[in-house]
Amino acid sequence: MEAPPLERKLAAILAADVEGYSRLMNADEEQTLATLTSHRAVVDGLIEKAHGQIFGTAGDSVLAEFPSILHAFNCAVAIQQAMWRANQDLADDRKMNFRIGINIGDVLVKDGDIFGDGVNIAARLESLADVGGICVTRGVRDHLRDRVDATFEDMGEHRIKNIARPLRIFRVIFDRRGEPSFNWEPLPPETPEGFSSVEQAFSQDNDSNDEARSVEIAFWASVQESDDPAEYLLYLQRFPNGQFAELASARVEQGGSGEPDPGIEVSFWETVRDSGNAEMIKAYLAKYPRGQFIDLAKIMLAELQTKRNA
Repeated sequence: MEAPPLERKLAAILAADVEGYSRLMNADEEQTLATLTSHRAVVDGLIEKAHGQIFGTAGDSVLAEFPSILHAFNCAVAIQQAMWRANQDLADDRKMNFRIGINIGDVLVKDGDIFGDGVNIAARLESLADVGGICVTRGVRDHLRDRVDATFEDMGEHRIKNIARPLRIFRVIFDRRGEPSFNWEPLPPETPEGFSSVEQAFSQDNDSNDEARSVEIAFWASVQESDDPAEYLLYLQRFPNGQFAELASARVEQGGSGEPDPGIEVSFWETVRDSGNAEMIKAYLAKYPRGQFIDLAKIMLAELQTKRNA
Protein backbone atom coordinates (compact mmCIF):
# COMPACT_ATOMS: atom_id res chain seq x y z
CA MET A 1 0.00 0.00 0.00
CA GLU A 2 1.37 3.41 -0.97
CA ALA A 3 2.22 5.68 1.96
CA PRO A 4 0.07 8.81 2.35
CA PRO A 5 1.72 11.91 0.85
CA LEU A 6 3.46 14.36 3.18
CA GLU A 7 2.75 18.06 2.91
CA ARG A 8 5.32 20.51 4.28
CA LYS A 9 4.41 24.12 4.94
CA LEU A 10 5.08 27.13 7.14
CA ALA A 11 2.26 27.69 9.62
CA ALA A 12 1.19 29.56 12.73
CA ILE A 13 0.67 27.03 15.52
CA LEU A 14 -1.21 27.46 18.81
CA ALA A 15 -0.72 24.89 21.59
CA ALA A 16 -2.83 25.07 24.75
CA ASP A 17 -3.03 22.91 27.84
CA VAL A 18 -5.03 22.98 31.08
CA GLU A 19 -2.93 23.84 34.12
CA GLY A 20 -3.25 21.31 36.96
CA TYR A 21 -5.63 19.02 35.08
CA SER A 22 -4.55 15.87 36.93
CA ARG A 23 -5.06 17.63 40.27
CA LEU A 24 -8.55 18.73 39.24
CA MET A 25 -9.45 15.24 38.04
CA ASN A 26 -8.23 13.71 41.27
CA ALA A 27 -10.36 16.09 43.33
CA ASP A 28 -13.60 15.73 41.37
CA GLU A 29 -13.53 13.80 38.12
CA GLU A 30 -17.16 14.35 37.12
CA GLN A 31 -17.12 18.10 37.78
CA THR A 32 -13.75 18.53 36.06
CA LEU A 33 -15.00 16.80 32.91
CA ALA A 34 -18.10 19.00 32.94
CA THR A 35 -15.97 22.16 33.28
CA LEU A 36 -13.59 20.99 30.57
CA THR A 37 -16.49 20.33 28.19
CA SER A 38 -17.88 23.81 28.83
CA HIS A 39 -14.50 25.52 28.47
CA ARG A 40 -13.58 23.55 25.36
CA ALA A 41 -16.83 24.58 23.67
CA VAL A 42 -15.76 28.20 24.10
CA VAL A 43 -12.15 27.54 23.02
CA ASP A 44 -13.15 25.53 19.95
CA GLY A 45 -15.66 28.19 18.94
CA LEU A 46 -13.03 30.95 19.15
CA ILE A 47 -10.57 28.90 17.09
CA GLU A 48 -13.20 28.33 14.41
CA LYS A 49 -14.11 32.04 14.42
CA ALA A 50 -10.42 32.90 13.92
CA HIS A 51 -10.28 30.57 10.88
CA GLY A 52 -8.15 28.06 12.77
CA GLN A 53 -8.11 24.30 12.29
CA ILE A 54 -7.93 22.03 15.32
CA PHE A 55 -5.64 19.01 14.94
CA GLY A 56 -4.95 17.69 18.43
CA THR A 57 -7.61 17.29 21.13
CA ALA A 58 -5.97 14.91 23.59
CA GLY A 59 -8.08 15.45 26.68
CA ASP A 60 -7.02 18.74 28.24
CA SER A 61 -4.74 19.88 25.37
CA VAL A 62 -5.46 21.73 22.14
CA LEU A 63 -3.34 22.03 19.00
CA ALA A 64 -4.49 24.32 16.20
CA GLU A 65 -3.10 25.78 12.99
CA PHE A 66 -4.03 29.25 11.73
CA PRO A 67 -3.82 30.95 8.34
CA SER A 68 -2.01 33.94 9.86
CA ILE A 69 0.07 34.78 12.90
CA LEU A 70 -2.25 37.65 13.76
CA HIS A 71 -5.27 35.34 13.78
CA ALA A 72 -3.48 32.88 16.06
CA PHE A 73 -2.41 35.61 18.47
CA ASN A 74 -5.81 37.30 18.63
CA CYS A 75 -7.41 33.92 19.21
CA ALA A 76 -5.02 33.14 22.08
CA VAL A 77 -5.82 36.45 23.79
CA ALA A 78 -9.55 35.91 23.28
CA ILE A 79 -9.29 32.41 24.77
CA GLN A 80 -7.54 33.64 27.91
CA GLN A 81 -10.01 36.50 28.34
CA ALA A 82 -12.96 34.13 27.84
CA MET A 83 -11.51 31.65 30.33
CA TRP A 84 -11.06 34.38 32.93
CA ARG A 85 -14.73 35.32 32.60
CA ALA A 86 -15.89 31.68 32.61
CA ASN A 87 -13.96 31.01 35.82
CA GLN A 88 -15.58 33.84 37.77
CA ASP A 89 -18.60 31.71 38.64
CA LEU A 90 -16.48 28.77 39.79
CA ALA A 91 -15.01 28.10 43.22
CA ASP A 92 -11.25 28.68 43.44
CA ASP A 93 -10.53 24.95 43.61
CA ARG A 94 -12.58 24.34 40.46
CA LYS A 95 -11.24 27.11 38.24
CA MET A 96 -9.70 25.79 35.03
CA ASN A 97 -6.97 27.82 33.34
CA PHE A 98 -4.96 27.31 30.18
CA ARG A 99 -1.35 27.97 29.27
CA ILE A 100 -0.80 28.87 25.60
CA GLY A 101 2.24 28.85 23.30
CA ILE A 102 2.36 30.28 19.77
CA ASN A 103 5.03 29.56 17.17
CA ILE A 104 5.49 30.04 13.47
CA GLY A 105 7.49 27.27 11.89
CA ASP A 106 7.83 24.40 9.49
CA VAL A 107 5.26 21.61 9.90
CA LEU A 108 4.43 18.33 8.20
CA VAL A 109 0.83 17.38 7.46
CA LYS A 110 -0.03 13.68 7.29
CA ASP A 111 -3.31 11.81 7.68
CA GLY A 112 -5.08 14.90 8.96
CA ASP A 113 -2.50 15.63 11.67
CA ILE A 114 0.53 17.92 11.94
CA PHE A 115 4.06 17.15 13.11
CA GLY A 116 7.52 18.66 13.16
CA ASP A 117 9.68 21.16 15.00
CA GLY A 118 7.12 23.92 14.51
CA VAL A 119 4.60 21.92 16.54
CA ASN A 120 7.12 20.77 19.15
CA ILE A 121 8.28 24.32 19.82
CA ALA A 122 4.70 25.56 20.29
CA ALA A 123 4.10 22.80 22.84
CA ARG A 124 7.30 23.68 24.74
CA LEU A 125 6.31 27.35 24.77
CA GLU A 126 2.98 26.43 26.30
CA SER A 127 4.72 24.69 29.20
CA LEU A 128 6.77 27.85 29.87
CA ALA A 129 3.75 30.18 29.90
CA ASP A 130 2.20 31.50 33.10
CA VAL A 131 -1.15 30.15 34.25
CA GLY A 132 -3.64 31.98 32.06
CA GLY A 133 -0.73 33.36 30.04
CA ILE A 134 0.80 33.24 26.55
CA CYS A 135 4.38 32.70 25.37
CA VAL A 136 5.69 33.28 21.84
CA THR A 137 8.96 32.98 19.92
CA ARG A 138 10.91 35.98 18.70
CA GLY A 139 9.72 35.34 15.17
CA VAL A 140 6.11 35.71 16.31
CA ARG A 141 6.96 38.81 18.36
CA ASP A 142 8.67 40.45 15.39
CA HIS A 143 5.66 39.90 13.13
CA LEU A 144 3.20 41.22 15.73
CA ARG A 145 5.08 44.12 17.29
CA ASP A 146 3.15 47.40 16.86
CA ARG A 147 0.22 45.47 15.37
CA VAL A 148 -1.48 44.25 18.56
CA ASP A 149 -2.66 45.76 21.83
CA ALA A 150 -0.13 43.89 23.96
CA THR A 151 3.51 44.08 25.00
CA PHE A 152 6.20 41.41 24.95
CA GLU A 153 8.50 40.70 27.88
CA ASP A 154 11.83 39.13 26.94
CA MET A 155 12.36 35.88 28.87
CA GLY A 156 15.80 35.31 27.33
CA GLU A 157 17.07 32.27 25.48
CA HIS A 158 15.89 28.79 26.39
CA ARG A 159 17.15 25.38 25.38
CA ILE A 160 14.23 23.37 24.05
CA LYS A 161 14.29 19.58 24.11
CA ASN A 162 15.11 18.06 20.70
CA ILE A 163 15.69 21.52 19.15
CA ALA A 164 19.32 22.17 18.18
CA ARG A 165 19.37 25.93 18.59
CA PRO A 166 18.36 27.99 21.64
CA LEU A 167 15.16 30.00 21.23
CA ARG A 168 14.46 33.50 22.47
CA ILE A 169 11.08 33.47 24.16
CA PHE A 170 8.70 36.30 25.05
CA ARG A 171 5.91 36.51 27.62
CA VAL A 172 2.82 38.33 26.34
CA ILE A 173 1.50 41.08 28.61
CA PHE A 174 -2.20 41.71 27.98
CA ASP A 175 -5.41 42.50 29.87
CA ARG A 176 -6.96 39.17 30.82
CA ARG A 177 -10.05 40.92 32.14
CA GLY A 178 -10.64 42.93 28.99
CA GLU A 179 -13.08 42.35 26.19
CA PRO A 180 -11.68 41.44 22.77
CA SER A 181 -11.17 44.70 20.87
CA PHE A 182 -10.63 43.19 17.43
CA ASN A 183 -12.56 41.48 14.67
CA TRP A 184 -11.41 38.60 12.53
CA GLU A 185 -11.88 39.49 8.92
CA PRO A 186 -12.49 36.70 6.41
CA LEU A 187 -9.47 35.59 4.43
CA PRO A 188 -9.20 36.95 0.89
CA PRO A 189 -11.18 34.62 -1.40
CA GLU A 190 -8.23 34.27 -3.77
CA THR A 191 -5.97 33.02 -0.98
CA PRO A 192 -5.51 29.23 -1.23
CA GLU A 193 -6.84 27.48 1.85
CA GLY A 194 -4.14 26.48 4.32
CA PHE A 195 -1.59 29.19 3.41
CA SER A 196 0.09 30.79 6.41
CA SER A 197 0.40 34.58 6.67
CA VAL A 198 4.04 34.35 5.67
CA GLU A 199 3.18 32.40 2.54
CA GLN A 200 0.30 34.78 1.78
CA ALA A 201 2.77 37.66 1.76
CA PHE A 202 4.47 36.02 -1.21
CA SER A 203 1.27 35.17 -3.06
CA GLN A 204 1.30 36.49 -6.65
CA ASP A 205 -0.66 35.80 -9.81
CA ASN A 206 2.36 34.33 -11.58
CA ASP A 207 2.73 30.69 -10.57
CA SER A 208 6.27 30.63 -11.96
CA ASN A 209 7.41 32.46 -8.83
CA ASP A 210 6.29 29.67 -6.49
CA GLU A 211 9.71 28.04 -6.27
CA ALA A 212 11.48 31.35 -5.63
CA ARG A 213 9.02 32.17 -2.87
CA SER A 214 9.45 28.77 -1.23
CA VAL A 215 13.22 29.17 -1.26
CA GLU A 216 13.05 32.53 0.51
CA ILE A 217 10.55 31.24 3.06
CA ALA A 218 12.74 28.22 3.83
CA PHE A 219 15.84 30.39 4.01
CA TRP A 220 14.25 32.83 6.47
CA ALA A 221 12.83 30.02 8.60
CA SER A 222 16.36 28.66 9.04
CA VAL A 223 17.81 31.92 10.38
CA GLN A 224 14.98 33.78 12.07
CA GLU A 225 15.94 32.68 15.61
CA SER A 226 19.67 33.37 15.21
CA ASP A 227 21.59 35.98 17.18
CA ASP A 228 24.39 36.00 14.61
CA PRO A 229 24.24 39.15 12.40
CA ALA A 230 26.03 37.19 9.67
CA GLU A 231 22.91 35.05 9.25
CA TYR A 232 20.86 38.14 8.39
CA LEU A 233 23.54 39.66 6.19
CA LEU A 234 23.49 36.45 4.17
CA TYR A 235 19.71 36.70 3.83
CA LEU A 236 19.97 40.36 2.73
CA GLN A 237 22.62 39.48 0.15
CA ARG A 238 20.38 36.85 -1.42
CA PHE A 239 17.05 38.65 -0.94
CA PRO A 240 17.78 42.43 -0.79
CA ASN A 241 14.12 43.21 -1.50
CA GLY A 242 12.70 40.23 0.35
CA GLN A 243 9.62 40.15 2.54
CA PHE A 244 11.80 39.98 5.66
CA ALA A 245 14.45 42.51 4.59
CA GLU A 246 13.35 45.09 7.14
CA LEU A 247 13.49 42.57 9.99
CA ALA A 248 16.86 41.28 8.82
CA SER A 249 18.30 44.80 8.69
CA ALA A 250 17.06 45.48 12.22
CA ARG A 251 18.72 42.30 13.49
CA VAL A 252 22.02 43.33 11.86
CA GLU A 253 21.84 46.73 13.56
CA GLN A 254 21.16 45.10 16.93
CA GLY A 255 24.34 43.03 16.63
CA GLY A 256 24.72 39.69 18.37
CA SER A 257 26.56 37.68 20.98
CA GLY A 258 29.57 37.10 18.72
CA GLU A 259 29.40 33.38 19.46
CA PRO A 260 27.62 31.59 16.58
CA ASP A 261 25.69 28.53 17.68
CA PRO A 262 27.00 25.37 15.97
CA GLY A 263 23.45 24.06 15.99
CA ILE A 264 22.52 26.69 13.38
CA GLU A 265 24.39 24.77 10.69
CA VAL A 266 22.50 21.58 11.56
CA SER A 267 19.18 23.40 11.41
CA PHE A 268 20.12 25.08 8.14
CA TRP A 269 21.17 21.77 6.59
CA GLU A 270 17.95 20.05 7.64
CA THR A 271 16.00 22.77 5.84
CA VAL A 272 18.22 22.47 2.76
CA ARG A 273 18.03 18.68 2.70
CA ASP A 274 14.26 18.57 3.05
CA SER A 275 13.66 21.29 0.45
CA GLY A 276 15.46 19.38 -2.31
CA ASN A 277 16.06 22.75 -3.95
CA ALA A 278 19.27 23.50 -5.86
CA GLU A 279 19.31 27.16 -4.82
CA MET A 280 19.05 26.23 -1.15
CA ILE A 281 21.90 23.73 -1.53
CA LYS A 282 24.04 26.40 -3.17
CA ALA A 283 23.22 28.73 -0.29
CA TYR A 284 24.44 26.11 2.17
CA LEU A 285 27.68 25.54 0.22
CA ALA A 286 28.33 29.28 0.12
CA LYS A 287 27.60 29.69 3.80
CA TYR A 288 29.49 26.64 5.08
CA PRO A 289 32.33 25.93 2.60
CA ARG A 290 33.88 23.63 5.22
CA GLY A 291 30.61 22.43 6.71
CA GLN A 292 30.03 18.98 8.11
CA PHE A 293 27.47 18.19 5.40
CA ILE A 294 29.53 19.52 2.48
CA ASP A 295 29.92 16.14 0.75
CA LEU A 296 26.22 15.31 0.98
CA ALA A 297 25.34 18.77 -0.32
CA LYS A 298 27.59 18.34 -3.37
CA ILE A 299 26.11 14.92 -4.12
CA MET A 300 22.54 16.24 -3.86
CA LEU A 301 23.37 19.22 -6.06
CA ALA A 302 24.96 17.00 -8.72
CA GLU A 303 21.91 14.71 -8.73
CA LEU A 304 19.53 17.66 -9.12
CA GLN A 305 21.57 19.11 -11.95
CA THR A 306 21.67 15.71 -13.69
CA LYS A 307 17.88 15.43 -13.49
CA ARG A 308 17.48 18.97 -14.79
CA ASN A 309 19.73 18.28 -17.79
CA ALA A 310 18.15 14.93 -18.57
